[in-house]
Amino acid sequence: MAPAGGGGSTARKMAPSHVLKCCQRVLAWVPVAFIALVVAWSYYAYVVELCVFTITSTGEKVVYLVIFHLSFVMFVWSYWKTIFTSPASPSNEFCLSKSDKEQYEKEERPESQQEILRRAAKDLPIYTTTASRAIRYCDRCQLIKPDRCHHCSACDLCVLKMDHHCPWVNNCVGFSNYKFFLLFLFYSLLYCLFVAATVLQYFIKFWTNELLDTRAKFHVLFLFFVAAMFFISILSLFSYHCWLVGKNRSTIEAFRAPMFRNGPDKNGFSLGCSKNLKEVFGDEKKYWLLPVFTSLGDGSNFPTRLVNMDPEQLTVSSQNEPAKSSAPSQPFPTRPLSESQNRLLANENQWSEVNSEEENVKSDVKKHIIVTLES
Repeated sequence: MAPAGGGGSTARKMAPSHVLKCCQRVLAWVPVAFIALVVAWSYYAYVVELCVFTITSTGEKVVYLVIFHLSFVMFVWSYWKTIFTSPASPSNEFCLSKSDKEQYEKEERPESQQEILRRAAKDLPIYTTTASRAIRYCDRCQLIKPDRCHHCSACDLCVLKMDHHCPWVNNCVGFSNYKFFLLFLFYSLLYCLFVAATVLQYFIKFWTNELLDTRAKFHVLFLFFVAAMFFISILSLFSYHCWLVGKNRSTIEAFRAPMFRNGPDKNGFSLGCSKNLKEVFGDEKKYWLLPVFTSLGDGSNFPTRLVNMDPEQLTVSSQNEPAKSSAPSQPFPTRPLSESQNRLLANENQWSEVNSEEENVKSDVKKHIIVTLES
């Protein structure tokens, strides 16, 4: 009878933990529900109270309603995609094999564990490490982390190109939905700006007592305040993420630079502003403003100019040739690049080929001079 009692005790211990997790999941949707309620009220206040009951001009009503609904649809669409697009996780190739996993768990010394991880990662496109030069490994998910991948404690999984966990969308913002998140900020800015701008004249009439004394007065008053408040708060966040896109950094990388073999570098993944934009929004500009997935790459494999640069050569070149230090080196991968990455690095590949040809010519000339002198 003792084992049965022990099993019942374990079940009783697990029950509170399960209830706590359920409560956390429910509470995580509170910010989303709040935003949904504010948006629903703003729709009612603008369409019904302002356009139907307050504005008298038919032409003004039509123009306002058409523009309002366009911005409203794009805002809701991008917000929906940001919330319900699942975060992308590393593929199975980053997981340890069964034998490596068993060996890794048996080893107690960190040096031996790192040796196992190095063997497993030798054929993977991984070029960043921890600050102590160790392979980035997630004990929770039991996989080798790709570049720019981080474990989210809220979602309890490793997220490709993780930027941050956003409570307002109850989701991780990463490779799979970063474009949607940017568009959500952009269209929410347009939505708030349009509402505040069109409500402003009626807001002024409220204070000058020119507005009819109806219930619409208070909707107009609060509509302006709410739109202006959200516009100001979102503007700073959107500006910051535009800066991050231009630099090809995530929020995590902005605070903690990724560690390459030649040291930490915040600009290690930057390919120039134009190509950085294409990496997030894609090649075809006609899809840039639509919340459909067009980002380049696979989320695990990122082009960078630093991974093939020898640390000693980097030091010498930075001392002797500062003008050439910003020139791109050969792009990284030892395995074939995806089509999108080949397009991103087209110019760099041409540069590398031309540079290698010039080096061959120079070496031939040097050999010819040496032979001539010896003879």
